[in-house]
Amino acid sequence: MIPSAMAYLSGKQAFLEILKTEGVSVMFGNPGTTELPLMDGLAREPGIRYVLALQEAVAISMADAYAQAHGGLAAVNVHVSPGLGNAMGMLYDAYKAHSPLLLTAGQHDQSFTVTEPILWSDLPPVATPFVKWATEARRLEDLPRIVRRAVKTALAQPTGPVFLSLPVDVLNAERDNLDLLGPTRVAPRLRGDSAAIDAAAKLLVAADTPLIVAGDAVAHSDALAELVELAELIGAPVMLEGVSSTCSFPFTHPLYAGSMPRLGPGIKGLLMRHDLLFSVGGDLFTLSLPSDVDPMPPGLDVVHLDVDPWELGKNYPAAVAIQGDPKASLPELTEAVRRYAGKAGHKDAGQRREALAGKHARERDDLARRAGDEAKKSPMGPLALVHAVSQVVPDDVVVVDEAISSSAGIRNFFRCADAKSFFSLRGGGIGWGLPAALGVKLALPKRPVVALVGDGSAMYTAQALWTAAHESLAVVYVIFNNASYRILKERTKALKGFSAEDDKYVAMDLVDPVIDYVGLARSLGVAGERVEKAADVGPAVGRALASGAPALIDVRIDPSFT
Repeated sequence: MIPSAMAYLSGKQAFLEILKTEGVSVMFGNPGTTELPLMDGLAREPGIRYVLALQEAVAISMADAYAQAHGGLAAVNVHVSPGLGNAMGMLYDAYKAHSPLLLTAGQHDQSFTVTEPILWSDLPPVATPFVKWATEARRLEDLPRIVRRAVKTALAQPTGPVFLSLPVDVLNAERDNLDLLGPTRVAPRLRGDSAAIDAAAKLLVAADTPLIVAGDAVAHSDALAELVELAELIGAPVMLEGVSSTCSFPFTHPLYAGSMPRLGPGIKGLLMRHDLLFSVGGDLFTLSLPSDVDPMPPGLDVVHLDVDPWELGKNYPAAVAIQGDPKASLPELTEAVRRYAGKAGHKDAGQRREALAGKHARERDDLARRAGDEAKKSPMGPLALVHAVSQVVPDDVVVVDEAISSSAGIRNFFRCADAKSFFSLRGGGIGWGLPAALGVKLALPKRPVVALVGDGSAMYTAQALWTAAHESLAVVYVIFNNASYRILKERTKALKGFSAEDDKYVAMDLVDPVIDYVGLARSLGVAGERVEKAADVGPAVGRALASGAPALIDVRIDPSFT
């Protein structure tokens, strides 16, 4: 611990000291001229490791995933207006994932910003749409209060990014006895209202066909065990929210029923088979495309538990809306269900569990058979590639998923069962996967990390491979190479327009020339290998894992679509 007030301190020293007392030991970034005071301060600050990205989108995605996997604050720094602009796409992903980031950008010396110098703009309004709070430090005396407030805000529920603009003159200024203040933490375990929990329990017990939707908040609060206990007690299937980025229910559990659809007709068709929907931190509903079909069937009871009051009843009214943290609130709900249903739970729970377990096993077997059929094709189908990788990775593997249109089967074949075992793209801005895997590896250095990334996504942030080599981060990248933006082709065909009639898709093929991902990886210091046959995938992944170094496996997959 350092004293609250330190004699003769510069702004750059004060900023770094505050970060250390807030628990920061890693900073991500890409520096420029306005960040030079900060970089100079880091030269004498061994307590903070600076991880260099070659582009700001890479820095943000690394920090985003690091915050999720580490379970705390991530610090990331970018360069003035263009750097913040480069960061915005990946900042959107972090914002949607509720990742607690302290994003800073250097700003010009305030003595001449009125002249609008090169690279200058008013930075906080640029960041504002995708952060919880944005401001600029104008005096060194204000810096400690602003930084402490920013960290508190980022970590308070619902968590999320914050932004600080740091002018050069503030970081270079020096003061005697500058008070660095101290950290403030808002206790995260908000317990839901007891009366609301009691009402929810009565509805759960009365339901004949309940469905549970698990949102990312379950993993973020480390409440998988609590949700499993409740689901087993009432014998309900558990699905992940439509746009999920975590393992919020064990993929291996017999009650796991996959992910919610993202289209209105599919959601409504599924919900018509249930008389109660219990959402635990899940979105209701994030849709991929517009539809004339209202996803919510009339008469369906909705119970919604979420730490963010904005989400409760946002799109559809809830019979019971509970603001609360899943880990703090689910045990009380489970006990209330036991009071009304008896110690054994719902009278039909055992029968439901048995039926759902059989369905779960049959679906996995069916997927495995389909993967076997796809393995016989040349090139292999994406499901065959997913299955082949899943068969050789260790049980403690962490999967980072940005396979996009090739992701079917990932949440079925991989044995992810804890809150830190799986991370996926939340916001939809592609290019997240390659750098995100590095953030995960930095946060969880003892666990193997395998990233499944589409070829189109990989080209957005290929610079991340250099950071993987430079930092010696042993991530295994599997590139799902269909030489196209296949998801765009699928959506364009669904329009039933000219492209569907002519079988012509403009600007959706990554050919002429074909991209050499192995050559690209090697040029950035990462070993690469190309695989053509499904039987060769497992050995290649095994070699990459055993190498203890970053590695890339480029796998050609069937580009066809329906």
